[in-house]
Amino acid sequence: MGVVDFRRKILNAATLPGWREETRRRGRRLVLTNGCFDLLHAGHVSYLEQARGLGDALLVGITGDAGVRRLKGPGRPVNPAEDRAAVVAALESVDAALVFEEPDACHLIETARPDVYAKGGDYTLDTLVQVERRLLEKLGVNIVILPEVPGKSTSATLARLKA
Repeated sequence: MGVVDFRRKILNAATLPGWREETRRRGRRLVLTNGCFDLLHAGHVSYLEQARGLGDALLVGITGDAGVRRLKGPGRPVNPAEDRAAVVAALESVDAALVFEEPDACHLIETARPDVYAKGGDYTLDTLVQVERRLLEKLGVNIVILPEVPGKSTSATLARLKA
């Protein structure tokens, strides 16, 4: 059995277009999701596995450190973006991971041109970043909200640690 090198699964802005083209050439249906993925937990793993089941390849956009601070507040992220990407990329359900520094995922969406865009059950169509939603709808991307895994969140884990 061969060793999987998670490092080869970490893309950047320069390598994403070629990876996407190869995925398209092979006729694989691409699922895109994105998020902080700060402290990976069972909820993340279950969510990413479900997302991968929506297509043939899963690309995970990892929010950069400045974006996590904007979303989650001071003291976050706990882990730097490169570490978060490495852990996510090491999961069997993930075909590729990429850190993005932009304040929203529009450039990632535009470049990846996914067939399906997945978000967790803590979102609704109305609470998605609306500029991203409009772009996804314009591109004809199927938006899927997956069920939340109750009681599993990084914020809840950090709250327990502080208690």
